Amino acid sequence: MNLELLAKAKSLGFSDCQIAHLTRQSEDAVRAERKRVGLLPSYRLVDTCAAEFEAYTPYYYSTYDRGDDEIRVTPTRKVMILGGGPNRIGQGIEFDYCCVHAAFALKEDGFETLMVNSNPETVSTDYDTSDKLFFEPLTLEDVLHIYEREACWGVIAQFGGQTPLNLALSLQKNGVNIIGTSPQSIEIAEDRELFSAMLRRLGIPQPPNGLATNECEALAAAEKVGYPVLVRPSFVLGGRAMQIVYAPPELSYYMRFAVEASPERPVLVDKFLEDATEVDVDCIADVGLFAEPGEGTVVIGGVLEHIEFAGVHSGDATMVLPPHTLSASVIETIRQHTHAMARELKVVGLMNVQYAVKGDVVYVLEVNPRASRTIPFVSKAIGVPLAKLAAKVMAGKTLVQLGFTQEIWPPYWAVKESVFPFNRFHGQDILLSPEMRSTGEVMGLDLDLGIAYAKSQMAANAPLPLKGRVFISVSDAHKDQAAEVARLFTDLGFELVATSGTAAVLEKAGLKVERVYKLAEGRPNALDLIKNREVTLVINTPSGQVPREDEVKIRTTAVYTGTSIMTTLSGARAAALGIAALKRHGYGVKTIQEYH
Repeated sequence: MNLELLAKAKSLGFSDCQIAHLTRQSEDAVRAERKRVGLLPSYRLVDTCAAEFEAYTPYYYSTYDRGDDEIRVTPTRKVMILGGGPNRIGQGIEFDYCCVHAAFALKEDGFETLMVNSNPETVSTDYDTSDKLFFEPLTLEDVLHIYEREACWGVIAQFGGQTPLNLALSLQKNGVNIIGTSPQSIEIAEDRELFSAMLRRLGIPQPPNGLATNECEALAAAEKVGYPVLVRPSFVLGGRAMQIVYAPPELSYYMRFAVEASPERPVLVDKFLEDATEVDVDCIADVGLFAEPGEGTVVIGGVLEHIEFAGVHSGDATMVLPPHTLSASVIETIRQHTHAMARELKVVGLMNVQYAVKGDVVYVLEVNPRASRTIPFVSKAIGVPLAKLAAKVMAGKTLVQLGFTQEIWPPYWAVKESVFPFNRFHGQDILLSPEMRSTGEVMGLDLDLGIAYAKSQMAANAPLPLKGRVFISVSDAHKDQAAEVARLFTDLGFELVATSGTAAVLEKAGLKVERVYKLAEGRPNALDLIKNREVTLVINTPSGQVPREDEVKIRTTAVYTGTSIMTTLSGARAAALGIAALKRHGYGVKTIQEYH
């Protein structure tokens, strides 16, 4: 290899991976050659004082230009925390929260904390969060440089989301001490075949599923498990390209145009459980710190029940803590399954599990032995900083030493609602799906579930109306439930407005309803009523896989006019519960500390 050219390439910013690709070598070979000839980066301080006087802020960046290395070496035991990198849908501030709390917790225990993150728009990159901050890309090459230069004791890869987690196994192979749950356990949870084998061993049910690397295999897998199926690529973030498929032609189209499948990146084909209740569970464990089976502690931090039925990404779903409709036996089953999986995976730190409950059967959908995007919400709801405790567990402390060994079931309700950017994207349908679309979240707290839900709506969307007219238009699949939901609103004093199909169903149930034209039939139609703010609430459920143009216009117009809208009947029921509670009691405001 031409060493002069290699040095020039590195000074111009070419990564080992890029050089390996251009020279048809492996990345490991390029790195080994660089280290053999002593071609290593030096680290410079970001000059936060504009050269007017000496800067002491410990912000560093790497360079291959010749010059002094400005890192201040200390003898303190160091832990490197890998951040989440650039914020994007599916991986955002929730993971940064976990990284920040890890830095605070480890500083309390006497460690020197090193934060590696390339995003200046986060709290983890604030001047007072960690002892040293490295503005570096989250790549194997850059992380290894810092780890070796600083002689770190350990690395936390489970708090920054999927980006650093994907590095864990490669870092370990290069001699890095990954603290917390082992990369091998993470691999079991991420690899579909290993995961299924673990569940069979534990006797825990999961929806029928299969793997496919091409269109024929996907069609065969779907035929075997039965339609509808949930299809998704492996190793993706925020449910990207995940879809519910109801028939073979849709699946063929998906495999041909939506994803790139290969033996290294198979498509997962799961039986979709219609009308199932989805549940998220966050827990903390120290099992991997102990040698003998059965030792160690597992504590569930929170059980969150989704208001929407299964099929909405957990990052978008409205959730209630503690669960509001699950039976005691189902909750106990969830508890037993969570404990069993945490022990089997020898979890050290945090673990998130997603369940689907159909009838009395509890199915496991997914397990992530890492921090999840619901950790900040759960921590604030129960008054326990789970990310802080998990960081201390990962550094060697037990939950018994930390004094957290019992579940906390709050005597009040906490509702998580998601915030969406639909008003920024004109004409974009607001329907939720398995692919995550939210860009934030809010929390509603109250002793009354209805008021907690109403508070979450005030914070995230248009506030729930206390009077006025409700426009209802539901698909044929939901017409049998439409009358029951509509009656909830008439009992609250609302007037009903509907197009002919839904109106006929409501009239047959003995409800008084005002008929309006469909968009193509004439005026005034539903769109006119929404634009003129003559309706205060819209209930509109989708008519099928491909939404009709009329429905999209109705839903987007409701968003632009600030009209409260529900696209599921479960959401409409929750809205009715909230309105009833507001009419009965009104609402009060308390600090989160007062609830705790």
